[in-house]
Parts: sequence; structure tokens; C-alpha cells
Amino acid sequence: MADDRILAKYLVETPYPVEEAAEALAGEQSSGTFVQIPGETADLRDRFRARVENIEVLEAVATPSLPGSKIPADSPEPARYRRARLTISWPLENMGMNLPTLLSTVLGNLTELREFSGIRLLDLELPRAFGEDLPGPQFGVEGTREFAGVYDRPIIGTIIKPSVGLSPEQTAELVHELAEAGIDFIKDDELMANPPHSPLERRVEAVMREINEVADRTGKKVMYAFNITDEPEAMLRHHETVARAGGTCVMVSLNSVGLAGVMHLRRHSELPIHGHRNGWGMFTRFPYLGMDFTAYQKLWRLAGVDHLHVNGLQNKFWESDDSVVKSIKTCLTPMFGKDDRVVPVISSGQWGGQAPETYQRTRTVDVMYLAGGGIMAHPGGPAAGLTAIRQAWEAAVEGVPLEKYAEDHLELMRSLEKFGKLMRSR
Repeated sequence: MADDRILAKYLVETPYPVEEAAEALAGEQSSGTFVQIPGETADLRDRFRARVENIEVLEAVATPSLPGSKIPADSPEPARYRRARLTISWPLENMGMNLPTLLSTVLGNLTELREFSGIRLLDLELPRAFGEDLPGPQFGVEGTREFAGVYDRPIIGTIIKPSVGLSPEQTAELVHELAEAGIDFIKDDELMANPPHSPLERRVEAVMREINEVADRTGKKVMYAFNITDEPEAMLRHHETVARAGGTCVMVSLNSVGLAGVMHLRRHSELPIHGHRNGWGMFTRFPYLGMDFTAYQKLWRLAGVDHLHVNGLQNKFWESDDSVVKSIKTCLTPMFGKDDRVVPVISSGQWGGQAPETYQRTRTVDVMYLAGGGIMAHPGGPAAGLTAIRQAWEAAVEGVPLEKYAEDHLELMRSLEKFGKLMRSR
């Protein structure tokens, strides 16, 4: 990988010859336009134009994946839509260390080109300068473990439910119960930020009163991610509110505040940033549009998040287990030869039952494992639900089947009895 060029890999579909479509992409996203213009000299093209580095032709199909593509005038009937993998590169000097402009370059107007009936960003390879100039994670895996006081096992947590409607005092009551149970991490729902019925300042005050009281008595301080999603300057004010109260984490909805918003927060933040990817399905659910998580997580890591949601195995959403496993591994793969890993946040219908396969397929405990009903709906209450998930992960790491481990671990046994039946009925 050259230190002066950016490489982007795509999956494309086109009714045009693939080489012609690839050149159209390279021109549109650098120095060219739809016709030759006087300012685009040969010297300028040599220096600034994107290059087609590689083309791997795949299969052809009879119908387009997306509407709006234009069939070439000389196309045989019926038209065929060719699929291919492309690698395109740009000189670093086209955008410098400007992360929003990088995104505009690799996933901007190219998605609207009529030469394509499908186009998806698969991956990015970036010069080392990005890792040196952009903030990146401030705390990442190791720093988050220090804040949570949890080592050598997953950080186990939950989400405040109902998502909206609870007053600050009601939220604090629930937090007290969870803190007494010994939970590691709690977060606001992405729908709960700074609403009139639960202003953030009041919620922080009420919640941190309970967290600090339990911490003073037990020595364990729960890490709570307060949702500070807002306009950039408001997020800084909210961050200060959390920090002054002794809080240890803030959360933002990444797709709502954007790369620039996260970078602005990161440059001022004293706390880990919990990145929630709600809305991610818009970018990835259709296989011939948007981008893969491999590329997506690199952008947010450069922007400075410390935790990043990845869904979970056997989840309640659309995503496959293979996709979730790949996402966990990409978050824990260093980008620039340093520890710039972020914590994969596993959630969505999780309980202890998914722990063995999650560990078997990823071979890591450097994850945050969030369970709502898996903790709160345990027959023995939240404390038993939390214990059951820890027991499930102990069994997973030791390679002991859950049913065997449950023979002398009552909390896990009762969890299997309840949630195992629910999962089998889904």
C-alpha cells in the first residue's frame, strides 16, 4: 500500500463494459466530468485523476439490481448486467486528512452514476498519515476495561428499557437495582437523549447519585453511557455535565451526528465514546448499494469512537451470524500497526445461550455483551440474570457445554429453562 494513495474496493453491477464503467467512476470522482473540459490538462490528469487499479469480472445477470441505469445505445438485446470487483485509487493530495471529504470521494456521487445498476464500497486501504493525523480511539479496548474495572472476560451490560417514558428518578431506580446486582455497563437507549420528560442534566444527576453511592459502598463503579446525541456544541455541554458528575462514558448516534460531529466531540472528550450505529441498515441491507461494515468501521475508528455496535449472533434483526462475526473481528484488527482497536458491542436479543458460539467463532473476550431481557427477565431477577450470563461465558471459554455447566450453576440452569425454550420457538 503506497503512502500517497487511497485505495477503495467496490462490488459493482453495470450494463456497460466493465472497463468503461470503471473509468467513468474514476473520472467522476476526481478530475473529470461527462465531457472533456479545457482545464483538465494531461498534467492535471496525471497528478489528480483517480486510477483503476484492478478489475475482477464476475457473473452477468439479466435484470438490474437498482433502477435508473441507462443501457448503452449499442447494447445487444436483451441487455446483460455485468458484475465485478473494482479497486480504484486516489492521490492523497486530493483531500488530505479531511475525513468527510474522503467519504464524499469514495461514496459520493458515484452511487448515482447511470453507468451502474449496483455499487457497494467493500473496503478502504488508507495511508499511514490518516492514523497519525486523525484522532482515532482515545481509550479503545484497554482504556474501556480500566474504566469498567473488568479484565479477562466480556464487559457485561444492558440497556435502559422502556426506551423512552421513564423519568430521571425512575431511570435512577432501575440503575440502582442493576448496580446492586454487580453489572459492568448500562447505556441509554438511542431514542433517549435530552427530551422534555427526562432532561439529560437531571438524568445524569439522578443516575450518578445512585452509581456513586453503590460504588462508595461496594468498590465497583458501573460504567454508564449517557446519550448526548445533539448538535456539536450541545454535545460538548452534555459531555461536561457527565464528566462533572463523575460519569465514565458518553454515547452518540453516529449516523445522526455525522463524522464531523463525532470528530468535534472526540477532540474535546475526556471520556470513552460509545458509538451506536442505528440507521446502519440504510447503508448495508441491500447487497448492491451502500457499504460493508469493514469500510464503515474504519471511518468511525478514525473519527474517534471507542465502542462500536456490531449486532449479535442469532439476533432479532436481519443480519446473518457470519456478518456479525466478521464485524467483531474487523473492530479488533489494528489499522496502522498500533492498538487502535475498538470494543465490539454485541447486542440484539442476547442472553447466555449465544456465548459459546460467539466465543468459538471469534476466540475473544474483548467484547461488550449487552442483554436486556436476558438479564431483566431472568426468573431470579436481574442479579441472577447477570450471573447466568457470566456463567455462560465461563463455560464458553472453558469449552464446557452450557447444559453440563448448568448442572452446578443454578442461575444458568434457570436461564436455559426460560430463554432456551423461547429461542427454540422463534
